Formats: sequence, structure tokens, C-alpha cells
Amino acid sequence: MHIEPGVVAPAKVAIANIGAIAVFAWGFKEQVKEFLKQPWVLMKSLLAAAFFSLFMQIYSVPIGPSELHFVGAMALYLTVGFTPTLLGFAIGLLFQGIVFDPGDLMHLGVNSLTLMLPLITTHYVLGSKFFKRSVSERLSWINIVKLDAVYYAGVSSMVGFWLLIGDVATPFTSWVTFMASYMSLVVLEPVVTYAAVKGLKAFEDNKVVSRLTSIQELKLS
Repeated sequence: MHIEPGVVAPAKVAIANIGAIAVFAWGFKEQVKEFLKQPWVLMKSLLAAAFFSLFMQIYSVPIGPSELHFVGAMALYLTVGFTPTLLGFAIGLLFQGIVFDPGDLMHLGVNSLTLMLPLITTHYVLGSKFFKRSVSERLSWINIVKLDAVYYAGVSSMVGFWLLIGDVATPFTSWVTFMASYMSLVVLEPVVTYAAVKGLKAFEDNKVVSRLTSIQELKLS
């Protein structure tokens, strides 16, 4: 999901940076509201950033115009919650840029939006109901697959958008190849997500787990 430096013109990158800052500021504002009820919520964002960075370093393969990463998006989203994962993506990308690949800092806003906007869409269209105590919706294997499919369809679409407005001509077939490669994640990540949710659910009454995750809010079928 990384867009290589030079693909998007500096003026468009600047606009993307403004957009990413706006989304991050909105997410941080929402998290401050949560902080008043759950002081540990800020730690959740750092936890999300740490695991996201670990996942990204474990598996990264150049595919066509971008890179295929193991993101662990739904595993993070369902275990630590929406805003911690949203902010964790941006913090994690910043950390990776500083420590591992400074060249990626040029497209920090672009790559952050690529991950954050699909998460917002997935949360409000499909995922939020699983965190509402007033709703008896149970999280099943099929629901996890749907969440992953919607999210990675969004990520692939965002990559296509950046390539479309980019200054470097990219064959449509290259984008199709990249999008098809994400099918492997749609198959793999639900397994990891289900295992993470199921595993943490067994320890949901533990003080550390209850404070640093949102697992108690979920009901499994």
C-alpha cells in the first residue's frame, strides 16, 4: 500500500498531508473524549502503532506500482478499537519512516490516508455495530471475512486513486496485479484476526487485557 516517492506530484502530496492531518486531528479529538472515560485509551494507540509496525516489517513484498504488506488491520481494529487503530496507522508509518526508510516520509500523508480512510468507511458502514453494547450483533467468522474484504477493497481503491492522479504513467494491468495480490491477505488475515479475538476473549477479565483492549465490547458467535 506504499506509494513510492516521485509518483505523486509535490503539490498533490501537500494536499494529501493536509487531509491526513485533518483526519488524524479528528481521530485524536475523538480519542480525547474516550480518554475521559478510559484513561488507558492513549496506550491503545501506541500498542496499535507498535504491532502495525511489527506486522509491516515481517512481511513486505513489492507488487507492481506499490508494496504488499501484512497490515493486520482488522486484528488491531477488533482488539484495540477504532480510534486507536486509526491513529496507530499514522504513528506507525511515521515511526517506520524515521527508523527504517526515511524516503517514505515524503508520502507519509498519502500512505496514512490509504490506510485511514478505508478504516473509517469500514467502521461506520459495517464494524461499529459490533462494539455497541445496546446491539446484540455477534461477531462471527463470516463477519470478520466481510470486514477484511471491505477494508482491503478500500485500500486497493486508494492505491488506484493515487496512481490515477500521479504524474508517472502506470499501466492499468499493474494496478490490477496489485489489487489481486491483496486477495491473499483477505484469505490470511481473517485467520489471524479470529485467533487474536478468540485468544484475548479468553482473558477478557484480566486487568491488563481489559484496559489495553476493547475485547470486552465484542460478542462472539
